[in-house]
Amino acid sequence: MKLALIGGGGFRAPLVYSALLDTAGRIDLDEIVLHDLERDRLARIEPVLEGLASEHENHLPFRSTTDLREAVEGASFVFCAIRVGQLAGRVVDENVPLSNGVLGQETTGPGGICFALRTIPAMVEIAETTAEHAPEAWLINFTNPAGMVTEAVQQVLGERAIGICDSPSGLCRRVAAALGIAAGELNFDYFGLNHLGWLSGARQRGRNLLPDLLADGSRLESFEEGRLFGGEWLRSLGMIPNEYLYYFYYNSDTIDAVLQSAQSRGAYLLDQQSEFYSTNGGSAELALEAWRTTRHDRERTYMAEARAAAGAEGDHDTVDNAGYEAEAVAVLEAIALNKCEVLILNTANRSSLPFLDETAVVEVPTVVGRGGPVPMSTPAVPLHARALIEAMKDVERTTIEAALTRSSERAITALALHPLVPSVSKARSIFEGYKARQPELQEAFS
Repeated sequence: MKLALIGGGGFRAPLVYSALLDTAGRIDLDEIVLHDLERDRLARIEPVLEGLASEHENHLPFRSTTDLREAVEGASFVFCAIRVGQLAGRVVDENVPLSNGVLGQETTGPGGICFALRTIPAMVEIAETTAEHAPEAWLINFTNPAGMVTEAVQQVLGERAIGICDSPSGLCRRVAAALGIAAGELNFDYFGLNHLGWLSGARQRGRNLLPDLLADGSRLESFEEGRLFGGEWLRSLGMIPNEYLYYFYYNSDTIDAVLQSAQSRGAYLLDQQSEFYSTNGGSAELALEAWRTTRHDRERTYMAEARAAAGAEGDHDTVDNAGYEAEAVAVLEAIALNKCEVLILNTANRSSLPFLDETAVVEVPTVVGRGGPVPMSTPAVPLHARALIEAMKDVERTTIEAALTRSSERAITALALHPLVPSVSKARSIFEGYKARQPELQEAFS
């Protein structure tokens, strides 16, 4: 079985390779092809993978290419994790809205719209190449904004395109740990869009244990979302939101925290990873050590602006976050081995959220087997959550339309409709700022 990793020169490619090494004996994977537009990035990552293979005392054969068709030809699975504009683009995504007094946030915020405008055309090209040269392949998308990008790609590949994110499963594991129960012994009620979801139930043998957890302040303090949102607000909601909803519930607090910080996270990552990619990797052992050091610093600063706004002390809790690589491999195994496993994925709605149409990509518990993803029904959605989901789905679809038609008018409309953008004038100013600083948008929206 062949697997193509598009974005194979990316910093997180070793995490995917490591997760694939762990499938030895379960999955017959005989070829991995790393694809990237830049040969130098591939050359920096290759010795890291060799170091991982040596540690595992196992080696999955891999090779690298800058030719997309060669990468996907005959593949059974295509993993896709690209960043159009790289981290320099992310800095612009975050800083342009902030200069207008608006939180950028590069996935679910207005920064995500700019990110999507330059990413969606590239992803559609990858989907079209996959459809032509690997028509039976499953495309597993980790490219952000994951839900929006997956919906655009499904216009080409249908439900053979599946989006993943590690935030929901990480939340479920942390809630299970706070309850003192193994996550595998619980069924979770979760609904929403990517980076815009809520956990409304944690059920054991039919009983919802979430109300008991919400009533216990000390247990809420034991995990990140409890500390981030605070027990009072969580009890008011009767649910636990995905961490990215902090930017909606505590928007002005986060803007203040970002303005007071010396450097945005995007700028920090740009500096950090530029240093990693500019140095010679040396031996496989040294390359792996350098990558791990860089990764540790990267992970501990995740969601730092939200934690600062909330007054939550310490670094990001990564203990219960398996990472998106684990989610991708879980989907691969569920399909290849027909496991009929329940995973929280970004997939076509069908009738899971009845207030959205069947083709809307949603993030919900999904049964995955050889036939692909089948979304499960969800409990009743509170009105405020439904309203936000509907508003953001309209923003997503308007952004997709803008990206594919290169319409400045639709791009400005998407920004103006975003709940975090306070006026049409701000939306116009943000879009013009993006065009001025993002070469890809200057060319596409000239």
